This record gives sequence, C-alpha cells and structure tokens, in this order.
Amino acid sequence: MRILLVEDDELLGEGTRKGLAQDGYTVDWIRDGEQADHALKSEIFDLIVLDLGLPKLSGITVLENLRERGQATPVLILTARDSIGDRVMGLDKGADDYLTKPFNLDELFARLRALQRRFADRAAPILVHNDISLDPASHVVHYKGEPVNLSRREFALLHILLENAGRVLSREHLTQSLYGWGEEVDSNALEVHVHNLRKRFGQNFIRTVRGIGYTVEKRLSST
Repeated sequence: MRILLVEDDELLGEGTRKGLAQDGYTVDWIRDGEQADHALKSEIFDLIVLDLGLPKLSGITVLENLRERGQATPVLILTARDSIGDRVMGLDKGADDYLTKPFNLDELFARLRALQRRFADRAAPILVHNDISLDPASHVVHYKGEPVNLSRREFALLHILLENAGRVLSREHLTQSLYGWGEEVDSNALEVHVHNLRKRFGQNFIRTVRGIGYTVEKRLSST
C-alpha cells in the first residue's frame, strides 16, 4: 500500500518513513502543506498520515481540500495537539483516526491496518480469498494451507488486489501503489509481478482487463 506521510519534523518524519517502509508500505514523505495539497490532486495514495502543524498550509486545510474534492482516502492525523477540541475538529473535518505524538510505531501500524479494513468494509484482520489467506500484520501468506514466500512488492500487489476483489484496478493505480517517488520502475515491472503471482496461485487468478488493468474476481461463496 502507498502512504503519503506529511510531517515537517525531520527526525520524526525520517523515523516514521523508515518504520513504515520496513513494515512493507511504499512511502512518499512531504514536509509542508502546499506540497501535500498538490500531490493529493495529482497522485494516488491508499492512506495518508497527516500532521496538523505544517508550514505553508495547515494540515486541517489540506484535509478540508481533500474532502471538498470528494477524495475518500483514509486519513490518520498525527499531531502534538492533544486537546479534546483539536481531536474533535480533526475528526469533524474528515479525518478517520487520530494519533498523538509521541507515539509507538506498532500502534501506528495497527491503526493503519484498521483503517484499511474499514475502508474496504472488512471486519476480519486476515484476508481470505478462496484458498488464499493473507495476514497484513505478520506479512504471512498461505495457499491451500501451505506458506508462500513472496517478495515485498508481490505481497503488496496481492494485498491490494484482494482488498479490491471484484474491482478493476488501473495499471497506473497499481504501479503508484507499489513504487514511490524517485524509484526506478521498469516498463514491464507490474507485468512481472502479476506473472509471478499467477505462477503461484494459478493463471486465472488475476484477470487482465485489456486497456485498463487487472482484477481478481470476488471471493467464492462458502454456502
């Protein structure tokens, strides 16, 4: 999953970026509100971690602009402002969750996973799709009861496809979810990851929608 981290504190931002990357996220880090607002107009992100006390444009204004454009991307506010009034304002402006500095990275990861589940309208912590199970917390995948070893990006691609089973995801969306700014991306990188997942889970597991992108069919009913 691709995260936009908006935090102007260099030490906290770098530590959070590294932690999120180690937990398997693709992270783009921005240090002021104006750049964040611009990025959110033109780029695709799966989650946003947003500080309120930003230079140039406040986090609240970035959040308001995001929601006024009709963008439903989940937002977790990250701030040193711990008063009830600040928390209420952030949530009322469209934030989905709130974490006060200083914070524990494991709690941040857990809250982000909860936001992903809520956004996908999924209550269970483990994704189950026919013979495949994927645990976002432990980064473990099983197929027909056996563990499957995937690369970081193969895991991320499988995760986003399963979260969006039944929806066609564009090549642009998937590529932006897997690769952040400044990363070199081969023209056929996405196709290679799709090919590898098909080798592991069957050629018909991922369906190509010509001219658009890829989709995984909805999970078969157990009844």
